[in-house]
Amino acid sequence: MNATTKQRTARRVYEPEHEEFRASFRRFLESTVIPNYPQWEADGVVPRSVFTEAGAHGFLGTAIDEEFGGGGVDDFRFNAVIAEEVAVAGVMSFGINLHNDICIPYFLRYADAEQRRRWLPGLASGELIAAIAMTEPGTGSDLAGITTTATRDGDHFVLNGAKTFISNGINADVVIVAARTDAAGDRHSGLSLLVVERDTPGFSRGRNLDKIGMHAQDTAELFFDDARVPAANLLGELGGGFKALVSNLQQERLTIAVASAAAAARAVELASEYVTERKAFGKPLSANQNTRFTLADCHVQSEVVRTFVDDCLREHSRGELSADRAAMAKLAATETQGVVVDKCLQMFGGYGYMAEFPISRAYVDARVQRIYGGTSEIMKEIIGKSMGI
Repeated sequence: MNATTKQRTARRVYEPEHEEFRASFRRFLESTVIPNYPQWEADGVVPRSVFTEAGAHGFLGTAIDEEFGGGGVDDFRFNAVIAEEVAVAGVMSFGINLHNDICIPYFLRYADAEQRRRWLPGLASGELIAAIAMTEPGTGSDLAGITTTATRDGDHFVLNGAKTFISNGINADVVIVAARTDAAGDRHSGLSLLVVERDTPGFSRGRNLDKIGMHAQDTAELFFDDARVPAANLLGELGGGFKALVSNLQQERLTIAVASAAAAARAVELASEYVTERKAFGKPLSANQNTRFTLADCHVQSEVVRTFVDDCLREHSRGELSADRAAMAKLAATETQGVVVDKCLQMFGGYGYMAEFPISRAYVDARVQRIYGGTSEIMKEIIGKSMGI
């Protein structure tokens, strides 16, 4: 274990039970995910069986009540452990964080008793894979600009529109769709959330989108052509969709920040190991002052941002994380990840440009962190407003 790894494990945000959970999840990654990950990247999708295996090991829905097959522990730090280990292992496009951290909270917070009985057991077991569909071809961070419509027709809503860049879009069995249920309402109050199930008439999937990174994450276009969704699939209150979406943004952004901070620290580890072993002009690369200074700077940046993210993680565990602090965490962590991974890749020279090297995958997977969950520019807007400017 090198010095950087020691610093990574010596943190006060976690308790012994979290570290035991970490060790268990790490074994799962080493036995099930890492050996098969290159094939999944080539396929552009993770096999559905991996989700059921993760569920069988207790890695899905830790906050879901035990009566529905979940862990019964509402402690986001377990989710954070998963996000960190996925990043450290270099398997960022394994879509477990989306399922756990972003989708399941909507079911826990807004599902009624019948919906909980219907969906929570499958979400905990991995038999139901979840996705959330907000982004449209003409609407990204502006949630109030959503144009997909859902018109009430008896016991159903008739859904029309299109969504894009939907992670887990190919695999998903249940998709939380943000749609406009009141065309006459204002941009915010007219939105509602509908759960669209796999076999819904009028629901179809487009292509599995070809991305520059996150290759094993299935990312799809979704189409709704007079899709008939039972009114019983309304999640939360009619017209309460915008408020519901905003309510989970802090956790979504914290998840991204946690993964980015871990990925940055791992890039420093990879580069440190490489420059110690690699020789040029008769001496290790680490013997060059510029190499040491660059990696020292990267190490400091990654540790500083991780300390802030850990502080936000503690706040979130107490239910105290504010929207502006979550935005700060995402902005700082993702921007730091981009800079640090780029500098670390440079240490590898030509080998850093080879797809087979983990640092190469870390580089291409890092770029989207500054985009989804709200772009860096949107984070700056939120922070600026919180400052009163």
